[in-house]
Amino acid sequence: MEAKHWIIFGVIVAAVVGGLIYMSPKSTIDVDDIGKAGSGKILAGEERNGNIGDHVFGNKDAKVILVEYGDFQCNPGCKTFHENITPILQDETYKSKIAFVYRNWPISSIHPNANAAAASAEAAGLQDKYWEMWDALFTNQAEWSAASAADRNGFFEKYATSVGVKIEKFRTDYASEAVRKKIKFDQALGKVAGVTGTPTLFINGKQVDGGKINSTEGMKTQIDAALKEVE
Repeated sequence: MEAKHWIIFGVIVAAVVGGLIYMSPKSTIDVDDIGKAGSGKILAGEERNGNIGDHVFGNKDAKVILVEYGDFQCNPGCKTFHENITPILQDETYKSKIAFVYRNWPISSIHPNANAAAASAEAAGLQDKYWEMWDALFTNQAEWSAASAADRNGFFEKYATSVGVKIEKFRTDYASEAVRKKIKFDQALGKVAGVTGTPTLFINGKQVDGGKINSTEGMKTQIDAALKEVE
């Protein structure tokens, strides 16, 4: 094949591959009926999310709802966010007044273990240990983050055992269609909401400037303002 033909062929292949990459998000779950407003609500389980609803820390009936789109392998962003929000979630002053929801936004192109970590959290959640696993994944991020695909599951199973889940059920749920749907559903919600990176936080459906939540005190300021609005 002549050089110019190879160039034309290469352009065609690139266009096709590019088109597939561009189209792939459109082939995911359709959440247009929920729309951006979904980032200000607690969503129940349904067929599209594998009947796995939002995991809520705090008061499910709270008037202030925090929704984070995060990536368990993201560092320093999501790791720091976890460190900053944990004291607030443990503070009785806030625990009864807010609802915190974590949604999956694994960026697999740069974080090869992020999707698997999300699946392990969801699998633990099916045994009512979601938040324990959420905490274990971020706390031990340095241990599993660089692990190979062959080794990472050993770390995830170790954490699952430590938080008290039945390991055989965990393994089954980890690889289940329901968990896969839940992660894809969260990603679809984030896409509709305009999420482009992690962590991204919404408070009562309004996206918060990342610079305003880069510390525990900064987060408290934003939450306090939201609480005053609903008084």
